[in-house]
Amino acid sequence: MSDSTTTATSPVSPIPSSVSARASIQRFGRFLSGMVMPNIGAFIVWGIIAACFIPPGWFPNATLARLVGPMITYLLPLLIGYTGGQMVHGQRGAVIGAVVTMGAVVGADVPMFIGAMTAGPFAAWVLQRFDKLIEGRVPTGFEMLVNNFSLGFIGVLLALGALLVVGPFMTNVSRIFAAGVQYIVEHNMLPLANVFIEPGKILFLNNAINHGILSPIGISESQVQGKSILFMLESNPGPGLGILLAYSLVGKGLAKNSARGAAIIHFFGGIHEIYFPYVLMKPRLILAAVVGGVSGTFTFSLLHAGLVAAPSPGSIFSFLALAPRGDLVPVVTGIFTATIMSFVVAAGLLRFGPLASSDDNLEAARQKLPELKGAPLASAAAATAIVSALTTRPVNKIVFACDAGMGSSAMGAAVLRQKLKDVGSLIMVTNAAIDDLPADADLVITHQSLTERARLKLPAAEHLSIQDFFKNPVYDELVQRFSHETAARLRTTV
Repeated sequence: MSDSTTTATSPVSPIPSSVSARASIQRFGRFLSGMVMPNIGAFIVWGIIAACFIPPGWFPNATLARLVGPMITYLLPLLIGYTGGQMVHGQRGAVIGAVVTMGAVVGADVPMFIGAMTAGPFAAWVLQRFDKLIEGRVPTGFEMLVNNFSLGFIGVLLALGALLVVGPFMTNVSRIFAAGVQYIVEHNMLPLANVFIEPGKILFLNNAINHGILSPIGISESQVQGKSILFMLESNPGPGLGILLAYSLVGKGLAKNSARGAAIIHFFGGIHEIYFPYVLMKPRLILAAVVGGVSGTFTFSLLHAGLVAAPSPGSIFSFLALAPRGDLVPVVTGIFTATIMSFVVAAGLLRFGPLASSDDNLEAARQKLPELKGAPLASAAAATAIVSALTTRPVNKIVFACDAGMGSSAMGAAVLRQKLKDVGSLIMVTNAAIDDLPADADLVITHQSLTERARLKLPAAEHLSIQDFFKNPVYDELVQRFSHETAARLRTTV
């Protein structure tokens, strides 16, 4: 089997076309969600303010509710456009991305989230092309003048174009999407969306589906109706919880013993990726996830449940915090309906089918995660070589990084932190979004597909690529190395 852990400079074996296509979709999905997820905190601020102070809210207050409109109309789209531009062309891209997004906002009659996700990156790409065109041709001393005025003139043209073209066009697109969603809701067809959403989650398209598609439409719907069911389609923790509970009761071996802890992390922490290996171990459990998702969405639809903003992470606490007044019972009912239905189906499939019960099966399932992310698998032997290839400079801070700085990177940081703590190492281990990498990080650990972005963000740090954040042989190699270094330092001190 090929290597599961690799440095950013290691050659990668050819990837099958099916995996390559899936990886391309995932990269596009990560790009879309990468514009939204760093700004999730601002969306939650807006959601809480809306939930509390709008007329149907918990504490209606006309004065405080004045924040709701400007935030959703201007602040949130500008943040998305700024972030999208930054992802393409750094700070200059961020500035022109926000400027051109403003044109789309002014030219539209609906919140311009989809427009921002288009205008921001496109404006940054145009500026990037111009900067490369004039690179090395600007007379010495005129660099700042050319940089500022080029951004200014290009920004003016693109902002006017966004106002006259992008804004009206995206308004019509949003209305078409909204009408389609409304049709689906009115004809009780929305639960069928989970037939596609649940398998997509297992293929790590969860962020693309939730933050790239459902959330922008849901926010527009929430502005009109005060809530949206779309925020709950992908983020419902019920389907995953039911599968983990089924494993904890009728599973065997390591799968059963680990499922209880995984259920706690999944349901309360909102890290849904933790249940994916349990489904991969028994692929037919996708049926349980689909049944749970469909039944949960049907319940939400039947009870007219909704949230005021996207719950991220998909924790029960996020759902409770973002449920509008009067919707707590419908929201909780939908979650537990999904849990019960998923549990019943999963328990039946595990109980009466040939259960792969050895500990190795869960490990094999975990190793399928890199394949689904478009990366090769790995071996413990490769980990030794990779860690040996790192420089010998002192490491005081290790940062796990991903798009949002939560989810799988948080899990990886927790695993390595505990391992280092067990051997008495004082090295700090934390996690962060790639765009927020701290300057004092000595070693940055990322998924292979994100390493180059991390290198560009923090070139002075050591970078290590992995494909499995949950359990990776490179962790043990790092612990061994750092434990030896700690001992050597103690001997030197003495």
